[in-house]
Amino acid sequence: MAKLLYRLGMGAHRRRLPVVLIWLLVLIGAGAGAFTLGGETSNSMSIPGQESTTALERIQQKFGSGQTASARVVLKAPEGQKLPQHVKAISELAADEAALKGVRSATNPLDPAAPSVNRDVNVGYSTVTYDVKPGEVTAEQRSELLKAVDKARAAGLTVEVTGTAMQETPHVGGPTEAIGVVLALVVLALTYGSLVTAGMNLLTAAIGVGIGALGITIATGFMDLQSTTPILASMLGLAVGIDYALFIINRYRQELRRGSDVGHAVATAVGTAGSAVVTAGLTVVIALVGLAIAGIPFLTQMGVAAAATIVVAVLIAVTLVPAVLGMLGRRVLTRKERSAAAPEPTDRGVIRGWAGVVTRNRVVALLLSIVALGIVAIPVASMDTTLIQKPPAGSTQERADRILAEGFGEGFNGPIIVLVEGNGAAATATKAAEPIAKMSDVALVTPAQPSPDGSAALVTVIPKSGPDSTATEQLVGDLRAELSTVEGGRAYVTGATAVSVDVATSLDRALPIYLAVVVGLALVLLVLVFRSLLVPLVGVLGFLLTIGASLGATVAVFQWGWLADAVNLDSTGPLISLTPILVIGILFGLAMDYQIFLVSRMHEAHHRGAKPIEAITTGFRQAAPVVVAAALIMFSVFAGFVPAGEATVKSIAFALAAGIFVDAFVVRMVLVPAALALIGERAWWLPKWLRWLPELDVEGTALDELPQEKKKPEPVSVG
Repeated sequence: MAKLLYRLGMGAHRRRLPVVLIWLLVLIGAGAGAFTLGGETSNSMSIPGQESTTALERIQQKFGSGQTASARVVLKAPEGQKLPQHVKAISELAADEAALKGVRSATNPLDPAAPSVNRDVNVGYSTVTYDVKPGEVTAEQRSELLKAVDKARAAGLTVEVTGTAMQETPHVGGPTEAIGVVLALVVLALTYGSLVTAGMNLLTAAIGVGIGALGITIATGFMDLQSTTPILASMLGLAVGIDYALFIINRYRQELRRGSDVGHAVATAVGTAGSAVVTAGLTVVIALVGLAIAGIPFLTQMGVAAAATIVVAVLIAVTLVPAVLGMLGRRVLTRKERSAAAPEPTDRGVIRGWAGVVTRNRVVALLLSIVALGIVAIPVASMDTTLIQKPPAGSTQERADRILAEGFGEGFNGPIIVLVEGNGAAATATKAAEPIAKMSDVALVTPAQPSPDGSAALVTVIPKSGPDSTATEQLVGDLRAELSTVEGGRAYVTGATAVSVDVATSLDRALPIYLAVVVGLALVLLVLVFRSLLVPLVGVLGFLLTIGASLGATVAVFQWGWLADAVNLDSTGPLISLTPILVIGILFGLAMDYQIFLVSRMHEAHHRGAKPIEAITTGFRQAAPVVVAAALIMFSVFAGFVPAGEATVKSIAFALAAGIFVDAFVVRMVLVPAALALIGERAWWLPKWLRWLPELDVEGTALDELPQEKKKPEPVSVG
């Protein structure tokens, strides 16, 4: 692989202008395609084939009610008054709602035929139904609805709005995300000592992210993608894009300082660091595509979309980056380095001292890192997950939900729907509702609503507990157990809470299998890379500690509320169900990145004859600075999505930022060198019966075999 990438780097250098133009054309083409073919993302997280999803499909068929966006306009009378005292204002509001653009219908809460008020008649709601799917209501339509609401407020009523019509499509590019990018630029500038080189690194990564994000936008025109998908792919693509370019640029600068000419330095950087980039990128891609193991379509789509962005980042790193390096020539070095042609420094001061401290005190360092990460991982034991997302604190949606909970009960915001099918469905549903009403967590059971053809009936169950509570989730299971023996038809349990329970159950079932696959893959990959058994074992154990600490810190903050203000957390509660499996998949790839980049330099030093401790300190001195810079960049990018992040992304971004910090600065900087120093020469031992395995050569040792004329091409003008 090293020889192939060496030739690819040399080709990109020699044909640098066409390479740059091709990538720019790809970016422009992706932009044109996104503008003409792009569609809307979806907020649906259901799983085809699950009982809750099947029931929703049957309801649509039997009752003809499609999944359209709707808003619930909640009204509360002033203290001591009733809603009928404001009948004129309420009727005018319902009429104004019905006249809005895109609205199919709007109900009046005081309609005698179908009133929607509480027992005290001081709280009610109007249902505004749009003629588009959830997520497709425009900002202008939401604004017009809020204007109509303001008119009712002027009459003295408290009016708030919630519902799917008020959900906005998440976007990338807010001020906090920009701060993360600025911090990444600062780290790059300090690492290189050159703002031009830092800007070039960031620019090439941005091109890759742009192509990936625009490609996902094009895909939305042909399939339903979950709204979190573009954000996740952009966040991950930007982080790895910057890091992968950093590794290659850093190696290129090292080769220049050693006296190589531009062409050879570019090709060598791609052949050595590029080999590690391709291997590391492959691990991330496999981990993300492997999310398909869960058997959840929207999760598979998220993984594939993010993996595609990683592929683009790798291609950018091994083609566009060397092409631009060829254009910049020796200008990627500082002025002092260009003028003095200084050799690569042999001592890194603090870095070398750190390696010495860790290797000399290896037992203490190893035990301290394991104990510290084990303590941080303790909260994982109490982790809860859900798909039910609370609206932002202080928003009109949050106020509306609070008024409904006060007026109708906590469970009103999370109703459970029971569908009964069969001959005499209405009678069967009425009979089945009798024992349901006696359940301890049931506040209300509505009368059976038959379908037009009489072959189905709906019963709405209002729990006493809130939609994201453990009691409500338990009620879903109790209802299914109770209805499993219903006579005269078949019963289904559905609704947002039931969908959340089904998705969480599927994810919980798939998580151990996925973790086993990921760990097994890590072992196989690292055995191929390092031709060792103990080095992969250390790397995998370190990865498991990283996962535990990452999820443990996330539970402590998002579920327990520790340091909630530091991350601008509106409210505490269960983690989003997607968080554990996504974090495991992404952190696996990134942890293997750092393992490969750090330990490969140690392996290279040992391969060239260095003693075990000397190989560790030499490799650490060479690789640790760039790994630290890469980790700081990735931490900054992920952390930038936390303070103002969309609810689903916030916990995932925090877990990734925490995981990167732990993995880079504790596992790879302390645990790994301490463990390898403790193991000694046996770290690089491979049994005879495994020596037939292919050698990936991520260190680029095969480049030593290239003829001298290929290693030292004629000087190339960098004009």
